[in-house]
Amino acid sequence: MLIKVNRKELTKHISIVQKAISQRTTMQILEGIKISAKDNTLILTATDTEISIKTQLNAIVEREGEIVINSRLFGDIIRKLENDIININVENYVMNLKCGDSIFNISTQKADEYPDLPKVEEDIKIVISSKDLKNIVKKTTFAVSTDESRIVFTGVLMDIKKNFINFVALDGFRMAIQKLVKETGIENKVIIPSRSLNELVKIIDDDIDVTLNISRNNIVFKFDETVFYSTLLSGEFFSYSALLRDEHKISTTVSKREFQLAVERASLLAREDRANLIKLNVKENYIDIKSNSEIGDVFEKVKTSEHDETLDIAFNSRYILDGVKILESEEIVLNFTDSVNPLIITEVEDDSYIYLVLPVRLAG
Repeated sequence: MLIKVNRKELTKHISIVQKAISQRTTMQILEGIKISAKDNTLILTATDTEISIKTQLNAIVEREGEIVINSRLFGDIIRKLENDIININVENYVMNLKCGDSIFNISTQKADEYPDLPKVEEDIKIVISSKDLKNIVKKTTFAVSTDESRIVFTGVLMDIKKNFINFVALDGFRMAIQKLVKETGIENKVIIPSRSLNELVKIIDDDIDVTLNISRNNIVFKFDETVFYSTLLSGEFFSYSALLRDEHKISTTVSKREFQLAVERASLLAREDRANLIKLNVKENYIDIKSNSEIGDVFEKVKTSEHDETLDIAFNSRYILDGVKILESEEIVLNFTDSVNPLIITEVEDDSYIYLVLPVRLAG
């Protein structure tokens, strides 16, 4: 392998593939990036067998070749160099790297043992803008379960209908649903690991389209010069639509900012060992929020739109705040049924997002 490549471009593409390198791998070869040089193109590949990323950039390739090099070492070296052009020559699996007055000689590995990328048919193809994709990830992945024994709930359900897609995350205490209006012409369900989605949005630029291809075991995201592969989670997801009601005993509008700040202040005295408990007393045109511990107590009052009913209900304040913080409209709608059924929170200006929180049952 004998190549010349732009340092800034190489740095950018190393950072992209490093999102697929796991720090916990037991296979030494997976600590590496596979580098393939041919047809004046440099292709970088990395995988941890769950996430795989392939990206390519232009280079002057004088002699073709393929090797695997330690990801962390290679990335650290390239980022510390200063000149624009890097010359790389690999012979007998030793990489000679020259940039300005710097010369490195680094051992590499054969590429033969590097895992192949998943093969994904292009039967299902959906195009989503990067703006929509980032919004979906922001509004769902925080609500997934961290319990590895219920693996399907550590992912986000992509529930594909003919003219819309619901992205659903839940952990048994709360649920987030982001709806995307999209003519797909198909119906399908897949569960995408939340880690894959969180790593994906770190490497997607704004204002581009991302093409999704879905197969039985994998999903692929294609954008710019990069292909991002993720395994899918297998198992049965919860029948989430059963929790969504159209009728509510109380449906009231509140300032998002005022409600969030009041819950934040009330939660200062809500302790984790008591489920971060806050109590809401919903009145005709305001909500009393209170919390107490052996240290003391706190009382907050937030104005709401008028309604006829009253209700006493309790929540884990963290679950309320997680969902309210990411909302963007100035006013939000709080939908209550009773003290044992979920609170459903929506935005006034946008009905595409639903956040649902289960109450905490109070003794007696």
